[in-house]
Amino acid sequence: MPPVQRNRELLLAALAMLLIGGLYAAASLTVGVPEAGRLLGHSLGVVGFVLMLATETLYSLRKRAVRRARGRMSEWLQFHIFTGIVGPYLVLLHSAWSYKGLAGIVMLLTVIVVFSGFVGRYIYTAVPRTPEGALFEADDLERMIGEAEMALRDRLGSAESIGAAPDRPTVWLVLGRGPKSLTDRLRRWHELRRLDPAARVQAVRVQALRARLRELRRQAASLSAARRLLAVWHTVHIPLGMALFVAAFYHIGAALYFATLQR
Repeated sequence: MPPVQRNRELLLAALAMLLIGGLYAAASLTVGVPEAGRLLGHSLGVVGFVLMLATETLYSLRKRAVRRARGRMSEWLQFHIFTGIVGPYLVLLHSAWSYKGLAGIVMLLTVIVVFSGFVGRYIYTAVPRTPEGALFEADDLERMIGEAEMALRDRLGSAESIGAAPDRPTVWLVLGRGPKSLTDRLRRWHELRRLDPAARVQAVRVQALRARLRELRRQAASLSAARRLLAVWHTVHIPLGMALFVAAFYHIGAALYFATLQR
């Protein structure tokens, strides 16, 4: 899957935040920073909290839906990540940059949960899955590695080596794959720059096959470690999310009490 398509939810979330941030800045320059209790600030908080509730509930419900499941798990995960970024951003704007008392605690927990979500996404994407969200097993990966090796040998012939499987610690294969992927891309880019256009076309195809083979070998070598890390992450992230929503509901109840019942 191309990097742009793989990170589509992040790009859409960034675009949404830029658009909302631009409108918020325009409103701030026109009428001042929207206060949390005013119409605009209050609306930002309501919409943001609804998106956060959607983040917490809809993806979990889809995972448990077996008979009447709608949409691919990968698409629901993208929606989960999108709302999990944009919702807290709206809540941040709702705060009007005031972090005193319970509102400050809610904002701190929100930041921690969002950061934990990014960590979880990083680990989650290290575990190979089908578009429906089913896990690939070791046998599936070995079969895919064999197919990738055969495709690369057909392209190279018998003269060149196709490389060996990674021998680094498996945890590092999970946590360090981001920097490693970046350095590999830079190296491939420098290699292509030195070639003439005719040779570059062939080199791009070979590089794509090599990259696919390396990725499959990494996934096979780190499969058990990635699953363990994901399990550890769940034990941390879920209680953090529960604490956030307990504090948020308490904050909303207090705000409604002081804003309406005491009038």
